[in-house]
Amino acid sequence: MDAMTTKPAPVPRLSPRKLRLSKWTAVAPSNKEKHFLVVELVEPVREGGVVEEIVLEAVHSRRRQTMPWRALTDAASWRQGWL
Repeated sequence: MDAMTTKPAPVPRLSPRKLRLSKWTAVAPSNKEKHFLVVELVEPVREGGVVEEIVLEAVHSRRRQTMPWRALTDAASWRQGWL
């Protein structure tokens, strides 16, 4: 592998129950919103169900968005940590 070739970013292995307060960087920021924090796990309606969605909060604007937690595994859109 030469210096001009880059390896694709690895797909992070995530556990939805451990995502709370994790930090994420948007690969293509919009509205100056680049850094995000998982502030909430959307609990399933029935007890004992699996978490399917999270609430992300933009650090810059405090705007919140709800999305499926599996969307964070898309390396073309998200990087784990604040880069």
